[in-house]
Amino acid sequence: MDAEVVLQEEDMEGSWTLLSWLASCVMVFGGVLPYVPQYQEITRSSNSEGFSTRVCLVLLIANILRIFFWIGKQFELTLLLQSVVMILTMFAMLHLCCAVQNTNRVSTKQHRLTDLNIHYFWKWTAFEDYLLFCFGFTVLCAVVTLLLLDSPVFVETLGSLAVMFEAMLGLPQLLQNFHNRSTKGMSVKMVLLWTAGDIFKTTYFVMNDSPAQFWVCGSVQILIDVAILLQVLFYNRDTRVKFG
Repeated sequence: MDAEVVLQEEDMEGSWTLLSWLASCVMVFGGVLPYVPQYQEITRSSNSEGFSTRVCLVLLIANILRIFFWIGKQFELTLLLQSVVMILTMFAMLHLCCAVQNTNRVSTKQHRLTDLNIHYFWKWTAFEDYLLFCFGFTVLCAVVTLLLLDSPVFVETLGSLAVMFEAMLGLPQLLQNFHNRSTKGMSVKMVLLWTAGDIFKTTYFVMNDSPAQFWVCGSVQILIDVAILLQVLFYNRDTRVKFG
């Protein structure tokens, strides 16, 4: 009888380990999925105007900061890997947008990071400028973190900044939709996947006792996702919404 109980406990423990591993995999790679339909939409239409590249800016800053937060306060390795995967994904999105915009460009005038023109910040012509900016930001974060790593206040502030930026993920898209008075060119599937992913990860944060900054960030993201979906309904109230 005791042997049966032990076997049942081992089976339950094995099942829980498998579920935990699957949840970790979803956390690492699930954040990439919303950008697949948007990537396909931009490729299909050869037009990136409906997608705000400032979404990439927000996520790049948030995830670079989160990596340095991890150095100061080791939390789940899953979240560190998620940041690395997300950074690579944002670079892929920026590379596509630059390629499409350069193909469609009528003017021959180039806008480069070295111009130091604030009006064209994050509207550069060359993909290399985005890489250079992120490299410079990473070096700056590394130097400051190295100097202040022993300060708990600094580490917690770093974590708060990381999740604050991540919480603002959908804000550039929300503002661009408002400015355009349209959601044309934006993948509705992307926003729906954002919403599903944010609900999942917020639940994950709560269940795994992650730092409070993370579940607060997730909650704000859900609210912004809902606001964007309301924009879709509002701007398309007289036409059939195209999901894709």
